[in-house]
Amino acid sequence: MELNKYSKAITTHGAQPAAQAMLHAIGLKKEDFNKPFIGIASTGYEGNPCNMHLNDLSLEIKKSIDSNKSVPLIFNTIGISDGISMGTDGMKYSLPSRDLIADSIESVVSGMSYDALISVVGCDKNMPGALMAMIRLNRPSILVYGGTIAPGCYKGKKLDVVSAFEAWGQKVSGTITDEDYDNVISKSCPGPGACGGMYTANTMASAIEAMGLSLPFNSSNPAVSNDKAQEKKIISKSILNLIKKDIKPLDILTKSSVENAVKLITVLGGSTNAVLHILAICKTANINFTIDDFQRISNNTPYLADLKPSGKFLMEDLHNIGGIPAVMKFMLNNNMIDGSCLTVTGKTIEENLKDVNGLKENQKIIMPFDDPIKKTGHIRILYGNLANNGSVAKITGKEGLYFKGSAKVFNSELEANNAISNGLIDKGDVIVIRYEGPKGGPGMPEMLKPTSAIIGAGLGKDVALITDGRFSGGTHGFVVGHISPEAYVGGNIALIKNNDIIVIDAEKNEINVMIDEDDLNERRKNWLQPTLKISTGVLTKYSKLVSDASNGCVTT
Repeated sequence: MELNKYSKAITTHGAQPAAQAMLHAIGLKKEDFNKPFIGIASTGYEGNPCNMHLNDLSLEIKKSIDSNKSVPLIFNTIGISDGISMGTDGMKYSLPSRDLIADSIESVVSGMSYDALISVVGCDKNMPGALMAMIRLNRPSILVYGGTIAPGCYKGKKLDVVSAFEAWGQKVSGTITDEDYDNVISKSCPGPGACGGMYTANTMASAIEAMGLSLPFNSSNPAVSNDKAQEKKIISKSILNLIKKDIKPLDILTKSSVENAVKLITVLGGSTNAVLHILAICKTANINFTIDDFQRISNNTPYLADLKPSGKFLMEDLHNIGGIPAVMKFMLNNNMIDGSCLTVTGKTIEENLKDVNGLKENQKIIMPFDDPIKKTGHIRILYGNLANNGSVAKITGKEGLYFKGSAKVFNSELEANNAISNGLIDKGDVIVIRYEGPKGGPGMPEMLKPTSAIIGAGLGKDVALITDGRFSGGTHGFVVGHISPEAYVGGNIALIKNNDIIVIDAEKNEINVMIDEDDLNERRKNWLQPTLKISTGVLTKYSKLVSDASNGCVTT
């Protein structure tokens, strides 16, 4: 078995003297040229707690890899902090960064002829971006999640980043003092690690572990923990084992492993962003998996986890009762997942879980099957005259299953945020935020700020919000996103007027505006596509290339 299948093109070929000379310049010896080259892609950067520790983690992983058997080489790619960019024009760059990350990792590994890849990731778009690159390259690979942040604390209450967003709504509504507001902000995020609840980062990390493309416990070991520090020893052995056995991502990723992932995030109450990302991952891997498969799985999978944003607990709490492997063992024992799927350990899920301890007794986070939080999943795929091609709702049952209200229409998130902060939203309103889709945004920004403000103002059960944009994993309440077709391409959401009646039915999985087709067609005659908000640069390119939300917002 050739271990240097790709790097030999530059290290052993007699017609590549300049390449070999440059490799000597970085400290390699001639005897290194027959070893496999392992690229370590770090998404580390100083500006974000999710990623601030990843360059150091990448270096520790490099040091742990046996240099007598391989050549590990670190390179970097970009990241955008969703939490920092939220509510600003910077959020338009978040989803496009997923594809930039995929493109850049693919480019470096292919361009530099690396034989294997370790991707070290933190924030939301790092994970699917890195995984898409791993699939495109299809060389022995492991994804490494940097881990979840520790909880903050103020006045005896655990805090996380969503606590800060919701505090804004409390301040706007006058239910929190300035002193408490400042303390919540300063104490919500105490150090390194990704947002602490079952938000998008922890959702995608859990899903990727269930897919078999990261090591057991990787998704639930906290960023600042001895367990996370010890992972590097297992990573170094595992990547060499994958190279030796030539086990590649497409040997691991199958429709069954994807279904395992979707079942897990349904049990956990994970982020709706997982719909976009898993669709994109499946398209990259040429796996036939659609938004309707999410609904099929949701119909037959209970929602069991009392995790934030809808529940009380954080990822660190889940770690303390056994972590994601304990949850997967619980599911395996109840015939919910396929244990025969291969993983990056070189073993199957069932083999990995054989000696794993189950969930701790008397734990309060994962409910029993006979007493679920909700008998079916929280992710609902809604269709109707507002979403001919589909939309995505996150309905935990706590906010109800049916909402009927009058529309208050905004052509941007900023307009909606101003209306909320000025007290212009009333009980019974359906807030409509449009022209924030993948093409019209451009970039399909997340909108945690308006949903958190609604919750913070105490209107979570009394107001609904719909959009052709998307929501943060930290969002909860009666919300529907990913509406497709989006407003910018003439979807019916572009035709809604103030005071139109909108009905959201999460039992029938429908979303409709109570206007007959003739009236909608009449309105369409007067609709004009607006000028794109940004006319140069990467977002313009993205707007021209990106598919709709129901197809994963892919650009290839």
